[in-house]
Amino acid sequence: MNVRAEKMNKSRRPLELDLLRSFAAIVAAGSFRAAAEAVGRSPSAVSMQIGRLEEIVGGRLFTRDRPPVRLTPEGEMLLDYARRLLVLEEEARAAFAPEAALGRVRFGIPDDYATGVLQPILARLAVEHPRIEVEITCAPSAQLLPLLKGGQLDLAIITHLPGRPRGQLVRREPLVWAAARISSGWDSDPLPVAVFQPDCWARDVVERALDKAKRRYRIAYASPNLAGLLAVVQAGLAVAALPRSSVPENLRLLDARLGFRRLPVLDLCLVRRERASSPAIDSMSACILAALA
Repeated sequence: MNVRAEKMNKSRRPLELDLLRSFAAIVAAGSFRAAAEAVGRSPSAVSMQIGRLEEIVGGRLFTRDRPPVRLTPEGEMLLDYARRLLVLEEEARAAFAPEAALGRVRFGIPDDYATGVLQPILARLAVEHPRIEVEITCAPSAQLLPLLKGGQLDLAIITHLPGRPRGQLVRREPLVWAAARISSGWDSDPLPVAVFQPDCWARDVVERALDKAKRRYRIAYASPNLAGLLAVVQAGLAVAALPRSSVPENLRLLDARLGFRRLPVLDLCLVRRERASSPAIDSMSACILAALA
């Protein structure tokens, strides 16, 4: 068999969903080891899966010279197809589960995404599966992960926590500086800042960003929930770093022209409790992926 025929033969091999699921998990987790924990396989098994996938597509998917792993151009191209295929699989499983409308799902989400992210999920779920009972827990990502592990939650959307398995990436959310339109507090020295509670990953990002910029600041207010944080910022008493989807229209965004450096983009990931499987959970998982795609 000549080389061209061999390549054509490999390209006709099916893109198995298990291979694509491990591939997407590596992208979400940032390493083979963390992805292996997320998909319930050993790191060597995941590495072999990627080797098979690379044979099928005919090129390298990741650069492995140093951590974290990075996608090659071929990997970037495959990622879009992989995500769409995995979403379709979830939808297909939900469509053929007639009991889905009768189940109960315990769902967790950080409070700061309850407005911009949760609303479209629940709206879609109400249309497609109106009889699913959803029990919602709003808490920081650092608290949601133990609840999943302990069996108190079935599904959760979490913000990326370094070094932790992160499930399936569903959205990248910009973190932005926000202040009241009528306030000049953003020009104060030290800068008054409103933050979430200490175990919130976004709070660590804010403090590191201000320290790196060598900007003097003081923690003026701390709140465990978004409503409290917004009340402080809307009153013009402090500035805050918020997910872009959570910033109301009566606040202004602060950028580099005003001395505020760009903040990182946060990864929102869907995590399922280990071995959690039911028609209701599958249906809600499909709704989440479709609503945030």
